[in-house]
Amino acid sequence: MKQLEELFKQYTGKKCLSCEELPQSGSNRRYFRLKAEGISLIGAMGTSVEENKAFVSLANHFKDVGLNVPEVYTVSSDKVYYLQEDLGTVSLFDAIASGRQKGSYSVKEVALLKKTMALLPKFQFEGGRDMDYSVCFPQPEFDERNIWFDFNYFKYCFLKTSGLEFSEIKLHQDMEKMCSDLLGVMRGSTFMYRDFQARNVMLKDGKPYFIDFQGGRKGPFYYDIASFVWQARANYSDELKEILIGVYKKELKKYVMVSEKEFNHDLRLFVLFRTLQVLGAYGFRGYFEKKPHFLQSIPFAIENLRKLIKKPFVEYPYLQQVLTELTKMRQLKDLRRDVTLEVHIFSFAYKKGIPMDDSGNGGGYVFDCRGLENPGKFERYKTFTGLDEPVIKFLEDEGGIKKYLANVYDIVDPHVKRFVERKFTHLQVCFGCTGGQHRSVYCARHLADHIAKKFNVKVKLTHRELDIEEEV
Repeated sequence: MKQLEELFKQYTGKKCLSCEELPQSGSNRRYFRLKAEGISLIGAMGTSVEENKAFVSLANHFKDVGLNVPEVYTVSSDKVYYLQEDLGTVSLFDAIASGRQKGSYSVKEVALLKKTMALLPKFQFEGGRDMDYSVCFPQPEFDERNIWFDFNYFKYCFLKTSGLEFSEIKLHQDMEKMCSDLLGVMRGSTFMYRDFQARNVMLKDGKPYFIDFQGGRKGPFYYDIASFVWQARANYSDELKEILIGVYKKELKKYVMVSEKEFNHDLRLFVLFRTLQVLGAYGFRGYFEKKPHFLQSIPFAIENLRKLIKKPFVEYPYLQQVLTELTKMRQLKDLRRDVTLEVHIFSFAYKKGIPMDDSGNGGGYVFDCRGLENPGKFERYKTFTGLDEPVIKFLEDEGGIKKYLANVYDIVDPHVKRFVERKFTHLQVCFGCTGGQHRSVYCARHLADHIAKKFNVKVKLTHRELDIEEEV
């Protein structure tokens, strides 16, 4: 990125020797790691100048009050590019990956979560004190418009796509009541992070540092607790959730006193609201923008919703009815897949060996992807995987991978059909490449989606070298 390299040279006085793009998340911002001898900085390019201004202003304010955030070193004259402190490569999300996969977190992982949660009230109250909220983007405060934006996000980007019939008028009436209740919880000038989650926490020297807070604004502190503790894919047990909430409440007492009854009531309300917002986001990013990570997160958010509404929200009877029917629809969809055959699809690296078939059946397929053009040869793709858009575009533009997969489908489809007819219980299909990161991951993902759409079977997908496992 030429502009960032020039900014790097202006600030450091040294020529940038490498500029490596980092994987994107849900936003349109792009990040790069720029290096010279003895120097490593993060360069950002944001298409929204107002959003960039918000981040820089908030970062400077938080730094001034002693919070753990990256220092912003310099900003381009057009406010499109800026350089900030490099906090390393380990996010909290990465550090607790094992617990997330297993559904059981180690003592070390729990300690990291507790350490992060303990810092949240300081960020909200001390960070919010004397803040100029007018710099916040897209708006300075969590208000009625904000609530309705998120209600509509859920309604039109997720609920409508489900095919569930519902009364817009009755639903609107309950949402009006819920909006009033949410606004009634506003308490003081606290900073609401809005997207407080493990991906937005970096670990530097064992300490949590907070990033991506440019969407924050003045608002109720409950929202951030709900965002973090009920993060869809975190898979926290009820016991761990209570531990984290307990840590938060202990620190909260330094700033404000809230009764146990009031705290629990208001937090539950914001957990519901945040869950609806998350489903709207997953619907938009997944169904409309076709980003697989968000589609894969939907079942986790639905499970959170299913648990939450077991204790009915009696004050919103029609919303409760709609959400109950919605979770049943998803449950029925899952049950239709609870049939005899499970197709387990792997991506793997040959240098680490072919995955073992632990079903006891043996057999299955192993497809070698090493004859396909390799993105891993190019430096710009080394930090990406076959799930990321730059690699997907590279493989599809090259052309060979679609023909390759068409041949795979022709081989595997009749096999799946025959196994279903014969009531077999397991079929394993593996894709191998050099590093198990690009070509094999792309192929495994596409075969899993293909089979899940075409056959009424269970599909399990494991990207062994990425430590990712899911049901499709």
